[in-house]
Amino acid sequence: MRTEAQLNDEVVLERYGRHLELRLGRSARTRQSYCSDLRNLSEYLAASNGDLLNLDLRLLRGWLGSMRQTGLSARTLRRRVAAVRSFTAWALAEGVTDSDPATSLESPKGPSQLPIVLSQTQTMELLDAAKQGERNVEQLADIALVELLYGSAIRVSELCGLDIDDVDFGRRVLRVLGKGNKERVVPFGTAAMQALQSWLRMGRSDWVTDSSPPAIFLGPRGGRIDQRRVRARIAALAEVAGQPADLSPHSLRHSAATHMLESGADLRAVQELLGHSSLATTQIYTHVSIERLRASYASAHPRA
Repeated sequence: MRTEAQLNDEVVLERYGRHLELRLGRSARTRQSYCSDLRNLSEYLAASNGDLLNLDLRLLRGWLGSMRQTGLSARTLRRRVAAVRSFTAWALAEGVTDSDPATSLESPKGPSQLPIVLSQTQTMELLDAAKQGERNVEQLADIALVELLYGSAIRVSELCGLDIDDVDFGRRVLRVLGKGNKERVVPFGTAAMQALQSWLRMGRSDWVTDSSPPAIFLGPRGGRIDQRRVRARIAALAEVAGQPADLSPHSLRHSAATHMLESGADLRAVQELLGHSSLATTQIYTHVSIERLRASYASAHPRA
């Protein structure tokens, strides 16, 4: 659906580039990469008299197949698919096209990578880092964040969505809304309960404003905490504790699940705790435990 008679690939890409910069705030490097990927697609289409305004799934799969034959890495192919998906979603929203064929375009899978898992000692070191220095509001929030992420193994999105009414301190359980808007009840430990109560009693009120939501965790301006701030706080604590630079809130979820399995927890119970719809998803943690066992064996067994 062309809205302008002179609309062509270069004009559309220029408009899309401005969208990336002004509306989405993408970096110059990301803009350059995405537009370069889309020009590659444009050149592929032009060889058969096609253009970006008349895409369909068959053409996109043909383009992807042609790149596979050149030996491009799966990582590069995934980036190019991401660029196309972003572009076609924008084009449909802007009325440049009347469909979004990239929603059904499969992204190449990369090699399976095991998640970052902290040892129990490292986890305690991360908590110690949160407790360093003078007690203040941010410190109370940090301690509660780490304790609850590790103590309940919930996702960072689930943590950010928690309201005060979602916590039952008597039974020590949380009501969380997971993927697919599926609600489940998750237990948490005494250490997490104490940290959460301290935050609610002595910290949260300092950040509350008249427009604050009933969220358990607030940011300094009184709004519901977002995933970006949680990630930033975990990264800051990881640096203090000398932990991996790419440690994330999800790493605490991975660590909690792995530590439970290493201590004899039933796999299906861990599946239910994590909110996985498939047991196969949970089984990655058994692989993590095996890899950790192999590493310990290799470093400690005299005949390894």
